[in-house]
Amino acid sequence: MGPISLKGSSTTSARATALARPTGQSSGRRRSPIIVEFALTGPSEHPDPATHAYRKDLADAALAGRVIASHYALPLPMTLAHPASLHQAANEESPAIAELQSGAAFELLDDSLGWAWGYAGEERLVGYVRSEALGE
Repeated sequence: MGPISLKGSSTTSARATALARPTGQSSGRRRSPIIVEFALTGPSEHPDPATHAYRKDLADAALAGRVIASHYALPLPMTLAHPASLHQAANEESPAIAELQSGAAFELLDDSLGWAWGYAGEERLVGYVRSEALGE
């Protein structure tokens, strides 16, 4: 699909149109343009951040269309290799949300600087665990 341009005006601010310009196919035939309309109806309602993983830089791909983030990712299923604390932020001083046992499920969205961010346990609580706590 080609570049997407957004169109709107002050007289039609409640509606916007995204038009994907076709790039053509190798057979010489051009695809019909795809028109996508969406309503700009006011402030968005963000899902509960305790159970829905989103930050400004990254969000669960399942939340695309509900939250705005620079990137979206599909969670990678993991398990904890040993017990660990689930923290609100990526540091030991941040409050612990839960204590996770060895073998607990963890759906990984980001792993950087020694901290893994994602969903933990059956409750799918969002938080950070030390990267070394994760198994495969």
